[in-house]
Amino acid sequence: MDMTITASNTSIASVTLEVADPEAAQRFYTAFGVDAHIRLRASEAPSTGFRGFTMALTVSGPATVNGFLDAAIAAGATVLKPAAKSLWGYGGVVQAPDGTIWKVATAAKKDTGPATREIDEVVLLLGVEDVKASKQFYVGQGLTVAKSFGGKYAEFASGESSPVKLALYKRRGLAKDLGVPADGTGSHRIVLGNTAGAFADPDGYAWEAEAGN
Repeated sequence: MDMTITASNTSIASVTLEVADPEAAQRFYTAFGVDAHIRLRASEAPSTGFRGFTMALTVSGPATVNGFLDAAIAAGATVLKPAAKSLWGYGGVVQAPDGTIWKVATAAKKDTGPATREIDEVVLLLGVEDVKASKQFYVGQGLTVAKSFGGKYAEFASGESSPVKLALYKRRGLAKDLGVPADGTGSHRIVLGNTAGAFADPDGYAWEAEAGN
């Protein structure tokens, strides 16, 4: 069931990936073409298995999907799911050398123009144990629900200056979609900046106040 909840306009102001080697990660993300959408921070925090989230890129067509995936693979990414057609469109999944999983997809099954390096939307999908509970938690933090499908998926409205859109998905369902085991321990290796203040959500994803707010 679709629903919209009106709340204050808190949103993601930044996404910081915690990596062992920021310089190497910067080279990778520049080659991949997503460096403008993320920040990097050095961290040695233990993390094993699935970190619970994925960064997803929505682009215009299959050729553009292939372009981004090929660039990531050439820069050192590992293929988790080769690009392929599906009921919903076309896409593939790769894992960056730092461990972050990226999905690149399009709703179009055929190209209507040449490949580009343009990204239509960047979505951060957080895998959570209880979508309904996490959704209500975030509403309490001032985020606005844009779409909600029961206990399976929830999507939040993003501010004009927000680099990514936030969405929630069942952790095991997300892992299955990405082609990885759902088990994982340790740090999520991601920190979200926001316009309100510091907090951690029910699944341990860390948020911090953006500088100047």
